[in-house]
Amino acid sequence: MTDFDMVIRGGSVFDGTGGPRMVADVGVRDGTVVAVEAGLPDGRRTIDATGKWVIPGMIDVHTHYDAEVLTSPGLGESARHGVTSVVFGNCSLSTVFAEAEDCADMFARVEALPWAVVNEAVKEHGTWSDPKSYVEAIRSRPLGVNVAAFIGHSDIRVAVMGLGRAVDAKDYPTAPELERMAAMLETALDAGFVGLSTIRSSFSKLEGKRYPTRQLPSTYASWKEYRRLNSVLRQRGRVHQSTPNLTSRVEMMRYFGQSVGRMFGRRPLKTSLLSAADIKADRTVARAAVGAAWVANRLGGANLRWQHLPVPFELYADGVDLVIFEELGSGSAALNIREVLARNELLRDEEYRRQFRKDLTKRYGPRVWHRDLGDAEIMACPDPGVIGKSFAEVATARGITPGDALLDLTVEHGDKLRWRTTIANDRDDVLDWLQTSPMVQIGFADSGAHLRNMAFYNANLRMLERVHQRGFMPLERAVHRVTAELADWYGLDAGRLTVGSRADIAVIDPDGFDGGSAAYAEAELPGTGVSRMVNRNDAAVAATLVGGHVVYEYGEFAAGFGTTLHAGTFLTA
Repeated sequence: MTDFDMVIRGGSVFDGTGGPRMVADVGVRDGTVVAVEAGLPDGRRTIDATGKWVIPGMIDVHTHYDAEVLTSPGLGESARHGVTSVVFGNCSLSTVFAEAEDCADMFARVEALPWAVVNEAVKEHGTWSDPKSYVEAIRSRPLGVNVAAFIGHSDIRVAVMGLGRAVDAKDYPTAPELERMAAMLETALDAGFVGLSTIRSSFSKLEGKRYPTRQLPSTYASWKEYRRLNSVLRQRGRVHQSTPNLTSRVEMMRYFGQSVGRMFGRRPLKTSLLSAADIKADRTVARAAVGAAWVANRLGGANLRWQHLPVPFELYADGVDLVIFEELGSGSAALNIREVLARNELLRDEEYRRQFRKDLTKRYGPRVWHRDLGDAEIMACPDPGVIGKSFAEVATARGITPGDALLDLTVEHGDKLRWRTTIANDRDDVLDWLQTSPMVQIGFADSGAHLRNMAFYNANLRMLERVHQRGFMPLERAVHRVTAELADWYGLDAGRLTVGSRADIAVIDPDGFDGGSAAYAEAELPGTGVSRMVNRNDAAVAATLVGGHVVYEYGEFAAGFGTTLHAGTFLTA
């Protein structure tokens, strides 16, 4: 009788540490790697990995799977791309303490998730009473991949203050309430959460009928509140993840100052910020951000990293439903109106249009979106004559401005007007530089959110493809960047392929890198009837193993995936 449940034979094995690859067999028993050497006998099952890469399962550190893990715990869009561990609870949002309606109001608009999907998921499955029972509830589900979590600041704040007070700029927690928040954070860290997530971005708006124009609760907190919670994280060595208000240089300095350790004779605060991107609207941002992090880390003894999406940042929109419109006063005003007829009435208004034109053509001030409607291609529309054109081209043909072309088509066709633009990461040489910078960590896929706007579930795989094709860093280093480097920084038992490690493994077929990894695709969010953007490069992933179980092979999921097969677990920090 064989000694191995599984043998992966003859592949180029990467251990995740950045060390040299070797051609070897990998033996798995009881969900653990028990041998990495040549000449192993066959297992109960043997996978031929000749000519393929055998790597630790990749890690996606920035997801918003908080609702999806409750209704479709396989998380197949990650598993199919060689990702075996994900981190959710980012951007101040989690579902641990707050009630279902509050969670839906907080998630739906900023993360572009259907309100009813979030509400029903938490309402139906929210059986927990505290972080410990939450972990137990998630761990008991038929997880397809491993999960880890941040506790969300907005989640804690609403549970303590109530949603109304938590989004009132004139209301602050009392001293006992702040201590209660700190105690709730402690209980989450005790349960194994990787840290606290916060948000300061002005893009972050509530959905729902109660406070639809307010920002997320975390944005209303004072820095006194932040410092108190950061003191808990610093003491425990856990992570503060945040989406800053990048338009405020003062606030950015506060983040850097909070992370600094040696300069103040204290332990540095692990800080992960969004994001290092080569933004079309301001080509100076990427180098300035990385340079500032270098100064803080090297001179101030900080422990700060910028998250980075390692592929072109391409966005799709249905009409004006896109988060980047939140940075325009007129765009935010339109998005504040959720009812279609009322919004269209606003979009027709000439006074509104004058402000919209002015916002689009404003040349100065911080921005994320380039606002160039000549750099915006129409992908679908009931009017076939505009498909494949930019709004600027449509405007020229009609003798109007590009902004009016966008608004006219939106009013006429609503969400049947679909268009795309790339806002960042369009220059290969700058992408290469960012992905080799030690001030940057690979992340910000936003997996599980923005269902109709973007799909970067395969971002880590696409980075490996870029390295394979361009050779701008050793492949061993690239594997390290999306595996052990992330696991070590976040304090997770993952990201390595060595004897004794959990058998979370991806078998990558480089012959499957056929140039199609960025192609557009859609599929249903399981069980919802909602169509979302996804990625499909099935020839590139020969197999994904989680806990020794083969959960996915060349486009096919294992029997019982996400229903009866318990492959993944909750990873505690």
